[in-house]
Amino acid sequence: MAQAPTDLDELIAREKKLAAIEYQNEVWADGISEGIEPEILAEAAFATALTELIREAGDEAALALIEKMREQIISGEFLADRTLQ
Repeated sequence: MAQAPTDLDELIAREKKLAAIEYQNEVWADGISEGIEPEILAEAAFATALTELIREAGDEAALALIEKMREQIISGEFLADRTLQ
């Protein structure tokens, strides 16, 4: 059975997100092992991500992402235990 293009696009996007999370987890673990505090790592990650997103997609895309993440925080989506390897 063939997948519809939107299903394939969603699958590809999901795989890319998982790969990105894996990369971020590795960098986070490296930073922690070098003695960098989580707050400093988080601020640097946010600043880098927002700078690149604004460069590629503009201010509105960055503000939309911030609002989306704000809603995710409020709804508790980031409370799950997280294992860094």
